[in-house]
Amino acid sequence: MAAGKQTPRQKMINLMYLVFIAMMALNIDAEIIRSYYDSTISLKETRFLTERRNEDIFEKTLEAKAQQVPDTYAQPWAQYQVLKQKINDLVSHAQKIKDGLKKESEFVEIDPVTKKLVDVSENFSALNNNEATTKYFFKEGDENTPSKGALELKAKIDEVRNYINTTFGNNPQLKSLVDRANKSLIAEYAKGQSPNDKTWFQNKFYHQPLIAAISNIEIIQNDARNVQSDALALMLQEKVDASIKFTSYEAIVSAPVDVVSGKPAEAVIMLGNYSNSNKISMSGVSRQENGKGYASLNTSGIGERTLSGNITLTDATGKAQNFPFTHTYNVIAGPQEVKLQKGLLLSADKMNVMYRGLDNPVTGSILGADNAKLSLSAPGATVKSTGPGKWDVRPGSGTVLKITLSGTDPYGKSLTQVFEYRIKNVPPPQGQIRGKNILTLPVSSLENQSLQAVIPDFDFPVSFNVTSFMVRVPGRASMQVQGSTLQGAAGMFRSLRPGDPVYIFDIKASAVGLGTMQVPNISPVLINTQ
Repeated sequence: MAAGKQTPRQKMINLMYLVFIAMMALNIDAEIIRSYYDSTISLKETRFLTERRNEDIFEKTLEAKAQQVPDTYAQPWAQYQVLKQKINDLVSHAQKIKDGLKKESEFVEIDPVTKKLVDVSENFSALNNNEATTKYFFKEGDENTPSKGALELKAKIDEVRNYINTTFGNNPQLKSLVDRANKSLIAEYAKGQSPNDKTWFQNKFYHQPLIAAISNIEIIQNDARNVQSDALALMLQEKVDASIKFTSYEAIVSAPVDVVSGKPAEAVIMLGNYSNSNKISMSGVSRQENGKGYASLNTSGIGERTLSGNITLTDATGKAQNFPFTHTYNVIAGPQEVKLQKGLLLSADKMNVMYRGLDNPVTGSILGADNAKLSLSAPGATVKSTGPGKWDVRPGSGTVLKITLSGTDPYGKSLTQVFEYRIKNVPPPQGQIRGKNILTLPVSSLENQSLQAVIPDFDFPVSFNVTSFMVRVPGRASMQVQGSTLQGAAGMFRSLRPGDPVYIFDIKASAVGLGTMQVPNISPVLINTQ
């Protein structure tokens, strides 16, 4: 493009240059579409694996138990059959929508001659077409008016979720099933939950290309099958009767077959119908609690991973029986938007509140941008950077902390957003002996006990060292004891009779992890003697 008269040769060069630029843009878009399509195929294969596992293992086991122990398992089996039919209806309905969108967009999936998947590049225009999606889900293309088809899909999703809430909502042992259904089987956002003030259908389908639409529908099908799998697993383990005699054993691994790269994931491993016997030990797990093994899954990179180990059961004769287990899962990138999503993200790494006087770790990011260039400020608090997009925030006085996150998006536009967090005081420690604050002990063992101070279920690395405390027993004046053992009060215990209470109060301790904060009042300990 130079100004003035151009020779035919120059015009040809200019035209080739424009064609070259257009081809580069097409290749970039095609690669994005290819990645998105591959993830969708992986999700589909995962769903098929879950369906086979449900039918071949869990369903047959629950049905057999319903026949063998009808008083215990007949009702769960009947409830599951209703749930399965509703989920089948939802999955089948979603599949019809996908097939219709593909047909409308003239998408070709299988080569009729070779029977192989057609390359994405041959389907680029179909996969990138957003007309069919918008036409199906929005009446006359109006993004504010969901179509009849959209409302039918929502009704199918609501029907499954409502059945789970109505049938299992009052069963505490099935709480995780209800929670998962309420979180994943939705077609509308709860008030204030929309990431951009748009509806669920607008975010998932409005002007979305075909590949995004079929991927989002595949996620719905996947979530439904996973809920079905959860229901089976929980129904099988919630009714285990100690009187059941095990005649055979099988290693069972309950874990997701697809995990998102970089996000925590965990597997639960148990033996047969589940037992918490101390005769069971496991290898290949991170920890073992109450008869269950927990293993942290490797999510560091995309691809297939394998978890394996062994469960050892020592029977009544002292003979060790081994039950090896293997679980294969896929680490996938997860659904990605074809077009760049804009916006700021901030999450508290520990909890949704800030604790006064403690370093509360937070992470911020802008999608698609360099998080090392983000800045964070919090008036009234101390902020310390701990890495790209990561900070420790230590609040001071007040009840609310406003945190401002600033940065630049991939297009060079400056973004700033304010996030509010509640400020709470560090909860008071609890005095404990043997992990309890109220316990019963023989008089003869009192002087051998040690006193601890802990904050139960607190996620921060705070620990205490007891330095002194007061002891009170019936008929004697209260006595102060230095250190953390009850040995210093041994003389007071000699006059005790079974049934006399021992009251430990005014516990003093030094703390590690509270900085300059004063240790909160430590709650007392009551010992009932026997």
